Amino acid sequence: MRTNRLEAFSDGVLAIIITIMVLELKVPHGNAQPSALLALWPIFSSYVLSFIYIGIYWNNHHHMLQATKRVTGGVLWANLHLLFWLSLLPFTTGWMGENEFGVWPTALYGLNLLCCAIAYFVLERAIIAVDGRNSVLARAIGLDMKGKLSPLLYLLGIGSALLVTPWLGIAFFAGVAAMWLVPDRRIEQTLAGEGHDDD
Repeated sequence: MRTNRLEAFSDGVLAIIITIMVLELKVPHGNAQPSALLALWPIFSSYVLSFIYIGIYWNNHHHMLQATKRVTGGVLWANLHLLFWLSLLPFTTGWMGENEFGVWPTALYGLNLLCCAIAYFVLERAIIAVDGRNSVLARAIGLDMKGKLSPLLYLLGIGSALLVTPWLGIAFFAGVAAMWLVPDRRIEQTLAGEGHDDD
């Protein structure tokens, strides 16, 4: 099976996730003053962080599938596993924003991010198992230091949120996002080196 349907389905799910998250931004009725918007800052800022994360996953998922030759049942289930954890982001984002970055909502948000990272790693390994250790994806990710460092930082963020302050946890989560915000060009460069068309 080719990757087209898998990518189209995943794109649709990610678009729905973003739509659900933005619906949490309720319009302040009966108050046309800027102060009404200021009251929404926890919900809006949590939405922005999660929007960035969804964008990062969409970007990297797209590049990963560009380097994927075949899709098997195992890859399909691994992809659904990733989409499951990503689909929980609207809930954990909303709970964290509604409770102004409280201890447990922030820790749960971090746990959600950790599960997303693990699921992405599982999908990556499932694809490499199908395409082989000499595949474009396997050679492109190499040691994948960012991929290995991210779960550790999520764990530190969860621990910080529970034991120190939720804001330190948020700093860890935002730091991981910043680390991934610059598009990873390893796959593009590997594909270009092999003369593949990236369209």
